[in-house]
Amino acid sequence: MRLLSVFCIGALSAGNLASAGSWFGTDDVNVSDVQKVPGDSPLEFCDKDRAEDIVVIEKVDLSPNPPQAGTQLVIHASGTVNAPITQGAYVKLVVKYGLIRLISTTADLCEQVENVDLKCPIEKGVLSITKSVDIPKEVPPGTYNVFADVYNDDDTPITCLQATVTFGMNRNSAESVNVDDL
Repeated sequence: MRLLSVFCIGALSAGNLASAGSWFGTDDVNVSDVQKVPGDSPLEFCDKDRAEDIVVIEKVDLSPNPPQAGTQLVIHASGTVNAPITQGAYVKLVVKYGLIRLISTTADLCEQVENVDLKCPIEKGVLSITKSVDIPKEVPPGTYNVFADVYNDDDTPITCLQATVTFGMNRNSAESVNVDDL
């Protein structure tokens, strides 16, 4: 799901997310008091205290929201980087399908930002990203919970985000079923 790349200041991509991590890992992201990220997306901050974060996410919009399997997702994100993000920055990522942990990994943030045409170091300043991502039609229906806790090389928090996305049956495929074929 390339939408994570913008969710974490352009940090993650679908290809790397889908192939990363181990099944049923032990690294959990601490999720406490949540707060919605401004904009039209399922994103929430992991907790209310964002004062120490290097990145202040101002808005994230998805089109369509919620994302749908077999469609193109357009992500618009904007925010402010308050300190340089440097080589060695990383993200702790957990993806669950229902109760099943699909991915639990730590990924190199600087390798991932290249998926949204950024390079480390990411300097201080305003950052605006627009990215189009094709969501495979083969995404199994169900609810996916994603947690991304992002840190700079010196363990300073960059941001922490979570989202719950439910993929269902595509309406077009449901309408194309011929009753006589059943």
